[in-house]
Amino acid sequence: MAGRIEDYALIGDMQTAALVCRDGSVDWLCLPRFDSHAVFAGLLGTEEHGFWRVGPAGPNGSAAAPADRRRYRGDSLILESEWDTPRGTVRVTDFMPPRDGAPQLIRIVEGVSGRVQMSSALRMRFSYGRVVPWVHKVGDRTVAVAGPDSVWLDTAVETHGKDLTTYSEFTVTPGDRITFTLSWQPSHKEPPPLPDPEGSLEATVDFWREWVEHCTYHGPYREAVVRSLITLKALTYAPTGGIVAAPTTSLPEEIGGVRNWDYRYTWLRDAAITLSSMLRTGYREEARAWRDWLLRAVAGDPENLQIMYGIAGERELGEAELDWLPGYENSSPVRVGNGAANQLQLDVYGEVTEALHLAHMTGLSRNDYAALLQLKLIRYLETHWDQPDEGIWEVRGPRRHFVHSKVMAWVAVDRTIKLIESGDADGPLERWRELRDDIHRDVCEKGYDKERNTFTQSYGSKELDASLLLIPQMGFLPPDDKRVIGTIEAIQRELSTEDGFVLRYPTAGEEAGVDGLEGDEGAFLACSFWLADDLAMIGRVDEARKLFEKLLGLRNDLGLLAEEWDSRLQRQVGNFPQAFSHVPLIDTALRLTASGAYGG
Repeated sequence: MAGRIEDYALIGDMQTAALVCRDGSVDWLCLPRFDSHAVFAGLLGTEEHGFWRVGPAGPNGSAAAPADRRRYRGDSLILESEWDTPRGTVRVTDFMPPRDGAPQLIRIVEGVSGRVQMSSALRMRFSYGRVVPWVHKVGDRTVAVAGPDSVWLDTAVETHGKDLTTYSEFTVTPGDRITFTLSWQPSHKEPPPLPDPEGSLEATVDFWREWVEHCTYHGPYREAVVRSLITLKALTYAPTGGIVAAPTTSLPEEIGGVRNWDYRYTWLRDAAITLSSMLRTGYREEARAWRDWLLRAVAGDPENLQIMYGIAGERELGEAELDWLPGYENSSPVRVGNGAANQLQLDVYGEVTEALHLAHMTGLSRNDYAALLQLKLIRYLETHWDQPDEGIWEVRGPRRHFVHSKVMAWVAVDRTIKLIESGDADGPLERWRELRDDIHRDVCEKGYDKERNTFTQSYGSKELDASLLLIPQMGFLPPDDKRVIGTIEAIQRELSTEDGFVLRYPTAGEEAGVDGLEGDEGAFLACSFWLADDLAMIGRVDEARKLFEKLLGLRNDLGLLAEEWDSRLQRQVGNFPQAFSHVPLIDTALRLTASGAYGG
């Protein structure tokens, strides 16, 4: 049975990622890319769907107990798990070296004290747990083959097969280091080269040390900020610069519910805010790579801008259900692909333009097509900003005039006006200034409830939406505007859980069904960080700091956050780890540091 979502650690090579549970079991790994079929899909089913557990041997061959301690080695993505047993202590180091050839998952077992009996159980199941591969020996190597894929196991210890699983049993004493390497290769090609686990470990240590040295943030929340930056880097697909929203699919927003989506794609919104955070913390190369990815993905067709693309810019992300997988804790269906790719979400024009604007303002090297793209996006918005859309939360109900979408359309026009005013682009300045004023006036007249002194989710609605918290952050209205303060206080009253975290919008009540889905969901962590930001902006800095530090307390022991927090069950829910949670963590830390609003 899979562990709790927060029981997992992330390791990765900037092209794919694995989730490792506290008991030493790798329960999720897609090869060779984030969006490839899973080789280990036990996370969304049972051990029959694939896993790889390395740990102390339990009684009568049973599974290992959870590790007594685990940590990342310094500021890296190298996981160290330690078990204390009656006969001694053992350490398992798990990592995926930044790729130079075949993707590899390396596990190093090290004796710390005493004499510990260890076991490895490797059950590979291709195509998300559906296909049993042909496993056989090629010399001293073990290979599993199914269709286009082959996975190679290299280790010095003896292995044997039983019940369609590859096992190893061995003993370690102080100083012993036993290595296991799993490498993927197209099945029609020659075997991958023999691995060098120790050399790869050294190279991986060097990679992360050098990368973290570029971080320009040195404030009181540095540990949380750096861990979030490392996580965002791990979610970046290095060959193209695309950034996945999360490395998983179908981890539920409600345990046992149907709100289960595939996040292994590049949302323009998520990627744009990730770029903004990286620029503000010194990572210009990642920003440049994402901008290049964007220009390739959008190509010459900005009128048909999608809200998300594949990690190499693919447009077809057809959604399907995997009915052989029961889902995480029986949360079904399990979905791959994402049908929301073809939705109309006008806010993405604002997020993309804001990211390009920030890149320009921070001195990222000029790209003429980026400026041309920005102008084309505004020309599209000129005739489409006043249409209803599906909004930031990808509702599967009817389109509406979502206030956040209109605000972000205003942002897109405003930032483009600033680009023209700087002399770096040409456009109809006066016409677009009028457009900016028209959108602003429309939102303030139709999206604001005077009686309750709050903006609303959509025109004519009485419901609230946490995306309204972005109004002051985007500069649509100043923080001291009574309508901004009223909106913040209304969201605190109507969308906050008992523990002070924020829901995206009501999923029950008079207007239930706005998103077209059954069931509920947890508090949305990004929205909770947005509230902390807003509180700081309106001068309630002590309250902001307390909320922020409470949010930091929701991270697992390795500093990782999923998409949401279930206040009733007191556990993380949703895909994991989630870029859209770690980005606002960084942003709020920067804001609180700048204001001096931190403890200690």
